Amino acid sequence: MLRELYPFVEDSFSRFPSQSNIYGLCQAGEQELLAATLKGKVVCFRYQELQQKIRPVAREVQFTYIPVDAEIVSIDAFNKSPPNRGLVVGITFIKDSGDKATPFLNIYCDYEPGSEFNLESIAQSCLNLELQFTPFQLYHTEVQCDDGGSETVFLLSGHDQRIHPLQGGQLWMSNASLHQFEEQPVERLFPELQQLPSNVLWLDMLSLAGSRRLSAFGCQNGCVGLALVNQTGPEVLQSWRVQFDSPISTVLLFPLSCQTEPHQPSGETSMLLVCYNLLVTSTIEMAVVYRDVQECGLSRSMYLSESDQWDAVLCALVIDLDFDGQKEVLLGTYGQELLCYKFHPAGSGQFQLQWRRSFKSPLLSIIYLDLTGDGLKELAVLTLKGLHILQVCIRKLASLLLFCIST
Repeated sequence: MLRELYPFVEDSFSRFPSQSNIYGLCQAGEQELLAATLKGKVVCFRYQELQQKIRPVAREVQFTYIPVDAEIVSIDAFNKSPPNRGLVVGITFIKDSGDKATPFLNIYCDYEPGSEFNLESIAQSCLNLELQFTPFQLYHTEVQCDDGGSETVFLLSGHDQRIHPLQGGQLWMSNASLHQFEEQPVERLFPELQQLPSNVLWLDMLSLAGSRRLSAFGCQNGCVGLALVNQTGPEVLQSWRVQFDSPISTVLLFPLSCQTEPHQPSGETSMLLVCYNLLVTSTIEMAVVYRDVQECGLSRSMYLSESDQWDAVLCALVIDLDFDGQKEVLLGTYGQELLCYKFHPAGSGQFQLQWRRSFKSPLLSIIYLDLTGDGLKELAVLTLKGLHILQVCIRKLASLLLFCIST
């Protein structure tokens, strides 16, 4: 393995008072992260200028109506869709009342002018909802409104003995007139999420041209579902399912640029097309990428070799690390390894293991964002012990670019 191709250097590490989980990290605004720990703590991480230097700062944010003995399950945040302004934060947790454990969803946002993005103010403005199920992933996505605009909604997956985890009160939508969040029937906005085969552990959606979207979900029983949806209506145009032998830890939709073969014998220049793909990781099996899902559904599979060699894959990310216009797949494992697969578009296209990096505890979540505001993004890696911030090493990045050009 070419370890010299690893393009990052660690800039900082923040240790948390208790461990987090795979749903415990989210981006909050442009240059901040929120990390939730099991013991009711939420830590805000950002870079700020101290003594004329940009330094990392991790501080606890006191969100109201979260008991000190609560166990936070998941956290998510989004900026309101224009013309509205402000940050919305959602936190699910379980409160132990002695005789029983009660789950809740708290939604935080501030409508006072000037406070819409102030975390301290947002954390004091809470809508508290008691849940009738154990929550899992809290996810947000945009849906089209009847007036032609868009609205960002929360989707919350959970556990239910009837194995319908998105039923009932698991979907909330912003209501600007009431300044509240109200439950909506899942079939009204997301008909593809009805009649689910098991508890959904991970959900992902991708908006396409022509008012369409791709929706994917991975279940506790190993089922993976994919649907192509016309958002006008909405209407399910096509749907596919495939069965794995272990719980699904991640599903991730992403585009890739592919070179087509020339159609003319004279060697006409090939075309560069964008196809949409689905990455699926599970707790036992190798990670797999389904190619061109919009046209082929789940019929074209491509396995990522050695991805099952470091215990369960718990998190994944698809980004362009080396700035060559082609994306890499990052996998974080319970076996404490970060794996990078490079896509090689020649021929039928293959993902090859490019490098790996060891950590001192299992990897739970990864996010790629510009924390320092210098135009280069950092890689935030959440582990059982805390948050690692990795910055691009310019010298190693140059070597990586030269290696990619030569191969």
